[in-house]
Amino acid sequence: MIIQVFDDKLSLARAAAARAAATLKQTLAERGEARIIAATGASQLEFLEELTALPGIDWPRVEMFHLDEYVGLAADHRASFRKYLHEHLIAKTGIAQYHLLDGETDAAGTARSVGAALAAAPIDVAFAGIGENGHLAFNDPPADFETEEPYLIVDLDAACRRQQVGEGWFASIDEVPRQAISMSIRQILKTREILVVVPDARKANAVKACFEGEISPLAPASILRRHDRAYVYLDRDSAALLSPQTVAHFATVGS
Repeated sequence: MIIQVFDDKLSLARAAAARAAATLKQTLAERGEARIIAATGASQLEFLEELTALPGIDWPRVEMFHLDEYVGLAADHRASFRKYLHEHLIAKTGIAQYHLLDGETDAAGTARSVGAALAAAPIDVAFAGIGENGHLAFNDPPADFETEEPYLIVDLDAACRRQQVGEGWFASIDEVPRQAISMSIRQILKTREILVVVPDARKANAVKACFEGEISPLAPASILRRHDRAYVYLDRDSAALLSPQTVAHFATVGS
């Protein structure tokens, strides 16, 4: 794993987008296609804006999956991750192959069918974030580090649900669904390269817990330390509680 710290959210987003574009271009040149996992949420907005503006990516040859979706939420709800991905990635790039998680009617069936497509071939690059409670996708603590299922139906904890209200997706915690479809931890770790975009001071406690504490289901994103091609992009606010020794330790891949 490598950690990089940037002065602000925009420079973080530009660096992460440049890495994502380079990986996609190389993969497309070598194999003629690429398979990606896309994250959503407030922390990904600048990154996706920068990435979709970069030239030279043959997006119609990219196949996309996404990390998670609420159970029981309509596709046109402002918090729907399907809506988010259409607006911030699919419509801007012309991606033609995408597998969206429909949690409205048959969440378990969706998890099985999209999971089968996901597991059919390796994933080249995943875009991810870290929640205020340290979650990776919607794997809240204590996360399941053992299951091999590609997608799970998970219960969302109170901290996770409060974060969604704080980001403005819902008016109150009572409106936030209590369950979601989430890509599993083991499935995320099977990705060849993981780009983790984590701006903002509200993530600082989670960043410290995941990168200075034990690797534990109680800090789900701590598992990224076991992936030798995980690239974590922080700004000064999200990295504020990390010691200089930690940043130096993770300054090169494989530290």
